[in-house]
Amino acid sequence: MPVLSLFSQPRKRLPVLSQLALVALAALIGAGLPLTPLQAASPLLESVKQNPQQAKRICADLRQLNSRGVSSNSPEAVAMVAQSQGLSSTDAEILTTYVVGLHCPDVR
Repeated sequence: MPVLSLFSQPRKRLPVLSQLALVALAALIGAGLPLTPLQAASPLLESVKQNPQQAKRICADLRQLNSRGVSSNSPEAVAMVAQSQGLSSTDAEILTTYVVGLHCPDVR
């Protein structure tokens, strides 16, 4: 295929959201801003970080579920954490992952 024909073919366009994301990324790079994670921790995760007893309680509950063969990321475990902490399912899933990773890696 000749090189000229490669350039004469129609190009596929990115969806508008993808285009906007690329423009925003280019603007951040152009402004010299670092592309690191946010400096401020989530209040949800910070609460457990500041209160290790809360994390230990969650770990104990998850270990109890594990003893029955229930995984820490199962819908049952997420629902339990959501109810005990007064969280949405999404927040409970995030919190569970964080707590298991930092405080009870033995939990599965």
